[in-house]
Amino acid sequence: MTNLISVSRLKRRLENNQNNTVIVDVRFQLDDPDAGRKMYLQDHLPGAVYMDLNKDLSGKTQKHGGSHPLPDWELFTAKIGNIGIDNNTTVVIYDQSNDMFAARLWWMLETISHERVYILEGGYDGWIEEGNQVTDELPSLVAKEYDAEIGSNRIVNMQEVKEKIKTNTATVIDSRARERYLGEWEPLYSKAGHIPGAKNYFWKDVLAEDGSWKKDDELKKHFSSLSKDDEIIVSCGSGVSACPNILALKKAGFSNVKLYPGSFSDWISYVENEVELEEN
Repeated sequence: MTNLISVSRLKRRLENNQNNTVIVDVRFQLDDPDAGRKMYLQDHLPGAVYMDLNKDLSGKTQKHGGSHPLPDWELFTAKIGNIGIDNNTTVVIYDQSNDMFAARLWWMLETISHERVYILEGGYDGWIEEGNQVTDELPSLVAKEYDAEIGSNRIVNMQEVKEKIKTNTATVIDSRARERYLGEWEPLYSKAGHIPGAKNYFWKDVLAEDGSWKKDDELKKHFSSLSKDDEIIVSCGSGVSACPNILALKKAGFSNVKLYPGSFSDWISYVENEVELEEN
């Protein structure tokens, strides 16, 4: 089953009044945390509700855990229930375009074993480009109960990453831009470079030149140097831009893929952890 839904298919769902579908707007800007909510209040897809990266899709930052730690799963489950999502709901997530925040929520819902979750191909921009209407009307929400089953085997912490590097029992991916991976430019953190041994697969490289998601065959070629028999641990700066790579790996046929949620921002919070500047 694909994890993407086209604008035309979503439009048909809305026109046919298919019940138990929740559309979630996750537009966000890292350099302006209030921008996404302001954009939502200005206009959004009909019926869409808003979830905020910092307030809904992340927990409170602490000494360790990274700059976008995962929220408490019980609290997250209550939040999605409050916006009308239960275990049988079809969830459609959209970003400004094919950005990383939609993949973050997609991954979180998959991690609590939600079966019907899709990312809108092209996001808000794609919806507008096809001539569809938007609204500033806020939807009426009916709270539901969500029975979550947390897939803890989809998550690794710093100690596990460190042990797997030491024993060479997993492949670690860094999803950030190449210049950040190599430590040539670091706008966010006190240290530059990457987790020792990590291989660089910039998350935007899973998108085609026109910004659409690459086809499965293209993604298989993109990740061809990786073995499907290996455990793949995906990281980035704070566990957000890693998520498009996880979706792309799944589309390419990889199954043993895990997220290091704290990623580089958590790794460098332990002073004893070394960083690397050379390419692997």
